[in-house]
Amino acid sequence: MTDMEKKQLEILACNVRMGILEATHGGKSGHPGGSLSAADVFTYLYFKELKIDPNNPRWEERDRFVLSKGHTAPGLYSALANREFFPLEDLPTLRHIGSHLQGHPNMNSTPGVDMSTGSLGQGVSAAAGMALAAKYQGKNCRVYTLLGDGEIQEGQPWEAFMFARHYKLDNLCVIIDNNHLQIDGRVEEVMSPYPIPDKLRAFGFAVEEIDGHSFVQMEKAFAKARATKGMPFAVIMSTVKGKGVSFMEDQAGWHGKAPNDAEYEQAMSELRSQLEQLEGM
Repeated sequence: MTDMEKKQLEILACNVRMGILEATHGGKSGHPGGSLSAADVFTYLYFKELKIDPNNPRWEERDRFVLSKGHTAPGLYSALANREFFPLEDLPTLRHIGSHLQGHPNMNSTPGVDMSTGSLGQGVSAAAGMALAAKYQGKNCRVYTLLGDGEIQEGQPWEAFMFARHYKLDNLCVIIDNNHLQIDGRVEEVMSPYPIPDKLRAFGFAVEEIDGHSFVQMEKAFAKARATKGMPFAVIMSTVKGKGVSFMEDQAGWHGKAPNDAEYEQAMSELRSQLEQLEGM
């Protein structure tokens, strides 16, 4: 990755974060914390990794993305809007009656959404099924799914992991956003899933551990995922909940709380400053 490519992705990620704030402030509800921790991987996937066409969201040969931690829909919506699947002006309609941007992704109403999700643990199962179907149909497409570290306290993801290994789903890439926080506090204190990498390896995955805010490390990890044959791949990202907004970072209270007017202005001011700095480099 060149310095210019990295800078462009950082600018895009800043815009995605601003969109998250626009959505949650406009909706007066939503989940900014986990959306912000995953903003960089949303950016990387939709602007570099995924084989997609915003002008043809249902293109049969596209790669699929399933947001298993569906409550972080504001992050997905912001990435889709910035990628021009629908207008940026739609973001503040989050959770409004009649809006196509509801609190959890709906594949029937939102362009670019490949699976309706929200019940934690179920998205990864759907992704594994998509990957198996692609193999049966001989399609040259990949399936990516993003889970939260709190989400993998559920039993269903582990059933899906066994399924993925059993069917040798080397077209499936599982991404875990390990931001260490869930709605009730520290993940390790609520119900520790650690050591996550060792457990995924025991379930038959090839595993790469990365800094989830490093585009350079993402590029290397996803290249390894594409090159791995005969087994599914997992990317374990170490991230900061609320990344990019000083008063939200590493605060469990911002799991599912929208910013008020003053908080919105402060957050947007911080992000605008970051954007100006990046654009001036």
